Formats: sequence, structure tokens, C-alpha cells
Amino acid sequence: MTGNARPADEGRSGLPAALAAYGLWGLLPIFFKLLHHVGPFELVAQRVFWSLILILVLLAARRALGPFREVLATPRLLLPLAASAVFIATNWTTYIWAVNDGHVIAASLGYFLNPLVNVALGVLVLKERLRRGQTLAIGIAGIGVAIMAASALTTLWISILLAFSFAFYALIRKMTPVAPMAGLGVETLILTPVALAYLGWLAGHGGVSFGKDGFTTAMLVVSGAITTVPLVLFAVAAHRLPMATLGLLQFIAPTLQFLSGILLFGETLNHGQMASFALIWLGLILFAGDSMTAVRRNRMAAV
Repeated sequence: MTGNARPADEGRSGLPAALAAYGLWGLLPIFFKLLHHVGPFELVAQRVFWSLILILVLLAARRALGPFREVLATPRLLLPLAASAVFIATNWTTYIWAVNDGHVIAASLGYFLNPLVNVALGVLVLKERLRRGQTLAIGIAGIGVAIMAASALTTLWISILLAFSFAFYALIRKMTPVAPMAGLGVETLILTPVALAYLGWLAGHGGVSFGKDGFTTAMLVVSGAITTVPLVLFAVAAHRLPMATLGLLQFIAPTLQFLSGILLFGETLNHGQMASFALIWLGLILFAGDSMTAVRRNRMAAV
């Protein structure tokens, strides 16, 4: 009886973690808009520094500093983590700049596209095979991207850069045998010298925002938690929920970002963008539906 109840219990505990992670990611535009007066490079540097402190505290609290040190002593793991650190830093910087420059909708499109880019990399790099329904879904979403390219050329690069930088980040982390928290800690540590050097340069030129006023200083410190906490919650959810469920919940974040852009920040859509989003959403719905159907078939076959 206990053995049968355990997966359900894990699913129930994993769902709040997933909802919290994607909800926090979806509300990031509001947080970064509050720091619109801080340059994107400084904001990323501050995120890196304060994230490292929080991650080290969490690793120490969980008595997990051992795996962290082991990764640091393993050169074959450091190289891919250095690459993933570059990709995630590129993603963060692009996203912050896009939000504070009034391109929240373009940023949200990047994260709508991200699952489809993940699939493409899975096929090309990991040699995974697509089912017929997945191929149809990707084709429909691809038409939506083509329409977006024709109707929003000036901001398309934002969506593409966000989608591909996070997809390559996820691919490298998938192929690197490192625990999530230890890997995140090493990535952050790799970025820290660059972050501190940039902050030092800013301070020497009187341009650093940290310490100028209480609100900005507090928000920059909180940026470490805003970076780390959703990743920790996501790691919990990924361990306890089926991939199909995670795939459906993944669209909470870009949907919230999209709604923020329209309802809170006054961004507008042209006809081409509306058609593009409609096709991309249709493709994502078909893709998620196909994934859920496949999971049910596999469960029935296993019974």
C-alpha cells in the first residue's frame, strides 16, 4: 500500500515546486523593471555574485559541498560547465536588456520557442526520433516563426538568441554528469571572477549601482535568490514529475511574461505577430498533447 502511494505523494509535492518555479520565472519582468536604472551587465554581475553566496550556503546546509569540490577537481567536467556558464550568462544578459528596453513580448516568444529548439537539438545531436504528431507540431510552429521573422525583424534576434542560448545550456547540462546544485555552483563560480572584475571597473568609474540607495541595494542582493530559488525548485520538480507534465507546465512562464508585456507594460502586437503566436501556441498544444498520449500508451503497455 505504501509503495503504491509513494509516486502519488512525490507527484503532489513536485507540482507545487514546478508551479512556484515557473511562476517566479514568469514574473521576472516585473522584478527587472524595478531595476530598470541598473545596466544589464551590472545586473548580471550582481546576480552572479549574490547567487554564488546563496548556492554555497545551500550546499553547506545540505552537506553537499563534497560533490561541488569534486567537480572543481575534474577537468573533463569543468570545460562543458564553462561553456554552459557562457550560454546562461548570454541568456540572462539578453533577457534583462530585452525587458528593460521594452521587448517583453519578444522575450516571451524566445521561451515559447525554447521547447521546440530543444527537440531539434535532440534530433540533430542526440539522434532522437520524432513521432508523426511531434513533426506536425514543429512544422506548424515553424510556420509561425517564419511569419514572425517577416513581421518583427527588428526584435526576432532577441527571441532566437534567448531560445538557442537556453537550449544549448540545457543540452550541455543534460550531457554533463553533474548534480544540479553542484553544477550550478560551479557555473556561477566560473562567472564570478569576470563579474567581480566588471563590478570593480564600474566602481572605479563611479558607475556601480550597489550602495547608492537602500532599495536598489536590497533588490540587487535579492537578485541572487531570484536566480537560484527557481532553479532549485525546478530541480525538485524534475525529479518528482513526469516529463510530459513538466513540458505542459513549462509554458506558464512565457505566458505570464507575454501577459505582463501586454497588460502591465503597454506593449502591442501587430497582425503578423498575432498570427505567429497563434501558430506557435497551436504547435505547442499539439506537441504537448502528443507527449501526453505517448506517456499514457507507454503506461498501458507496461501494465
